[in-house]
Amino acid sequence: MRKVDIFDTTLRDGEQSPGCSLNAAEKLEIAHQLARLGVDIIEAGFAASSPGDFAAVKMIAEQVHGPVITALARGVRSDIEAVAEAIKPAERPRIHIVVSASNVHLERKLRKSKDEVLQMGIDSVRFARNLCDDVEYSTEDASRADLDYLCRTLEEVIKAGATVINIPDTVGFAVPGEWYETFSAIMHRVPNIDRAKISVHCHNDLGMAVANSLEAIRAGAQQVEGCFNGVGERAGNASLEEIIMAIHMRPEYYNAHTNINLKEIYRTCHLISNRMGMPIPRNKAVVGGNAFAHSSGIHQDGILKDRQNYEIISPELIGLQSSDIVLTARSGRAALNYRLSALGYTLSQDELNAVYKRFIEVADRKKEVFDEDLRAIMNDQVVHMPETFKLEHLAISSVSGGTPSATVRVRVGDEIKEVSAQGDGPVDAAYKAVDQVTGFAVKLEDYNVRAVTGGQEAMGEATVKVRDNGHHVIGRAVTTDVVEASVLAYVNAMNKIVEERALRGAKTPMPNLP
Repeated sequence: MRKVDIFDTTLRDGEQSPGCSLNAAEKLEIAHQLARLGVDIIEAGFAASSPGDFAAVKMIAEQVHGPVITALARGVRSDIEAVAEAIKPAERPRIHIVVSASNVHLERKLRKSKDEVLQMGIDSVRFARNLCDDVEYSTEDASRADLDYLCRTLEEVIKAGATVINIPDTVGFAVPGEWYETFSAIMHRVPNIDRAKISVHCHNDLGMAVANSLEAIRAGAQQVEGCFNGVGERAGNASLEEIIMAIHMRPEYYNAHTNINLKEIYRTCHLISNRMGMPIPRNKAVVGGNAFAHSSGIHQDGILKDRQNYEIISPELIGLQSSDIVLTARSGRAALNYRLSALGYTLSQDELNAVYKRFIEVADRKKEVFDEDLRAIMNDQVVHMPETFKLEHLAISSVSGGTPSATVRVRVGDEIKEVSAQGDGPVDAAYKAVDQVTGFAVKLEDYNVRAVTGGQEAMGEATVKVRDNGHHVIGRAVTTDVVEASVLAYVNAMNKIVEERALRGAKTPMPNLP
């Protein structure tokens, strides 16, 4: 069977999802998890887009070991040079070049002839090969390209030194049968196709990204690109977890396999969801909350008799373990560490002590602490950020028919500032009070609260998306008090703004302390 390489572009194409934003520490955390999962290639960003993105790509290249590390470049020398410099520290660097191939793009975007664009591609690959031995070439909008021109382009860029050629369905225009025929034609019509690895990259505008990707693999593609949870531009990219599980469950049909550590899939998908502030729909394939839930009496009866009656994938296969001990406020560090180990977390003694402190805070408010509570605690603990602002105290006053008010006490460095404000609701009032402390003029673009587990004592996870001078940040927090979680998430976003401004070299005025 052919091995299919998994190319993850969550940190590049995925982060282009409207409203998504990751700071450098979060990108590095996700990259480390992708390496644990066993992906073959990590596209760490678009190095030429900003100093911050360049720095994040370089940091991942320096610190993440195992996968190929790449970044995207347009067919211009400055982009290619930026990628080459950013990925230079990687054990296995790759330059990824994208140039348009469809008539639509050539005429309306680049406004160049086919020969001019082809020469641009050839020159870009030759230049990149002088800087890196591994060069991937993507023919943007290939699903709307003239097949003769597409084949001619692939032949010439392979001659120029491309080691991987990628055929993207950039706008989600392809349909599975037609896409299979396109890849079959490429495999037969490009005479030097055996000198490069062929890849596929599909978008989900018509809901067929996964199906199209699998058809390309069936036709002979050796690499598949996408994002976990299907995040990405517009309707998103192909969901890698679905592709990986389809290949795993039907290897004979696809004549393929991957080297993915399946037990890390659930953890990976939920980490990305958490950090990007994009909840996974309950009916999402493979990793959704309902993926292993059964409510129909007929189904329940069948499951009790044999899980294979209605489950083709076991939850344990993707790392979703069921708990065999109950954690409460009386549980010790040993019990907590045992449960975390079962969930795939390995902690040092210092890390365990820090998590245990947070666990006790939660357990004091709940009768029982469930696995999802532990995952939420771990998501809060993993990324450490300097806290310019720290919420010390929150008081809310809200009476039916009255105007809600909030008082916040925030530590700023070594100083404490206490401010009160009124608002349309208790959360709005608290946010206005925090704004007075920070002095930031930001716009709240999205606010979401969800229950991590069921019941009246469920932990609430709050996520906010804030815009600061055109730059987006995501703040989040988890606690059993949803109003407190909402305010902590907002303060978390303010701390990220401080960090982002520092990366951009922007000045951050400190608040006037009393």
